[in-house]
Amino acid sequence: MSRILVAEDEERIASFVAKGLRAAGYTPTVVGDGVTAFDYAMSEEFDLLVLDIGLPALDGFGVLRRMREHRSTMPVIILTARQSITDTVAGLDGGADDYMAKPFRFEELLARIRLRLRDETRAPESTVLGYGDLSLDLRTRRAAVSGRTVELSAREFTLAETFLRHPGQVLSREQLLSHVWGYDFDPGSNVVDVYVRYLRRKLGAARFQTVRGVGYRLVDSIDHA
Repeated sequence: MSRILVAEDEERIASFVAKGLRAAGYTPTVVGDGVTAFDYAMSEEFDLLVLDIGLPALDGFGVLRRMREHRSTMPVIILTARQSITDTVAGLDGGADDYMAKPFRFEELLARIRLRLRDETRAPESTVLGYGDLSLDLRTRRAAVSGRTVELSAREFTLAETFLRHPGQVLSREQLLSHVWGYDFDPGSNVVDVYVRYLRRKLGAARFQTVRGVGYRLVDSIDHA
């Protein structure tokens, strides 16, 4: 089980990322300042660092610079509210492996974490997710039902991908909101219900089962026809 160090001083974002990582099977540790982040990063107890730029005491660029000066090769994914090309280049030139601007969707962050942690000796993760007669090609971003291609919007595809990564599991509306719409979602929104209706219309109503008072579950529509 990979251990992920999360250096983020905004408690809401740190909690959101840590909760998602635990649900994905990782072991996260959260720190809130740059000095502690550097100390933890150099302990060699972690497999990857998710690093916010705007940390107190020592900013993310400083943490990254010190890590590389001490020959740390741990993968680093930078998170920042800064979106200028100059900051992006500075982060990557400073030794970051990837760079994500806030706000971000957790599923995208998770995909980037998986990519950076992928062992060269391990077979690459399949680019096709499937359950029953439903499949998603993550490389071409295409969906298919019984071999027939179905056009999905970017948000519909991400929601369908979330269901396919957790087949048969009940996913609450809050989980779906945080995974698909990011940490900046409105908990009172009915957007999940709206997009589940879109998926039912395009991929088959029977496969997205409502669990009253909780959320939704992806089932094999053939077994529930």
